[in-house]
Amino acid sequence: MTTIRGAYPVLITPMTQEQEIDWGGVKNNVNYFVNQGVAGIVINGSTGEFVSLSKEEKFQMVETVMKEVNGRIPVIVGTAAETTKETIEYTKQAEAHGADCSLIINPYYMKPKENEIYHHFKEVSSAVNLPIMFYNNPFTSGVNMSTDLMLQIGKDCENVTHIKESSGEIGKVRDLARKGKGDFEVFCGAEELVMESYLVGATGWISVAGNIVPKLVTDMYNHFQNGKLEEAWAINDRILPLCAFLEGSGKYVQIVKRAMELTGQAGGPARYPRLGLSPEEDQKLKDLLASLETVNI
Repeated sequence: MTTIRGAYPVLITPMTQEQEIDWGGVKNNVNYFVNQGVAGIVINGSTGEFVSLSKEEKFQMVETVMKEVNGRIPVIVGTAAETTKETIEYTKQAEAHGADCSLIINPYYMKPKENEIYHHFKEVSSAVNLPIMFYNNPFTSGVNMSTDLMLQIGKDCENVTHIKESSGEIGKVRDLARKGKGDFEVFCGAEELVMESYLVGATGWISVAGNIVPKLVTDMYNHFQNGKLEEAWAINDRILPLCAFLEGSGKYVQIVKRAMELTGQAGGPARYPRLGLSPEEDQKLKDLLASLETVNI
């Protein structure tokens, strides 16, 4: 089984001006991140606009990326859906094409109860042979899973190997990392609490900022692993304004797409109803990128 640790950029889905997927841009971006030395990548996640993609597009994204990566780095595939049946279908498709792990948030429209969430993940885990990173994000799913529920899922579901914790509650990261040790590993999903998460036991980061500064988020993790805390904190402090902009703007997809364009990669518009950045937001992004140029973005 592939080791899943480190900072993983959660990739955008580049698009043409007609809001169709730019498949050449997808391949371009994959090779860019491989060349930047990232630990791995995530596709079909929230930053990849998975809720705005058709089933056929999600499947084609998996096929295209897995072929382009060709085993060079691990790939995590978002396979969440509103029903258990669909989630199993998406996860099996990712497994069939060689994905290293799946990323699954709980059904997000129906606001499931905890016993329904447990049953959902138990069914998915039993139906596949792919490692699963399950995902707590109350801001997008409307449900903040309890620590006890997540520990129980990690203990009872054999294929659940990781948890992405995005509630912003650092105590949850701590308790999951300590009490769940041996059952699963914890990844940070809160852009502004990365170093704090590493310090209480997280072994990775599903990183939106990693699209924009892949080398920095990689170096930050490596410094931490090597005990170079001052160097890691220095990078954290430098990228924190960007992370805060991503977290607080409500436009993280559009920010990343624009930043990719500004740094010479494939971005394009987001799908409607998402609209582009305002002139003020665009200027703020340019200022943030300019402040990072001295550390080779």
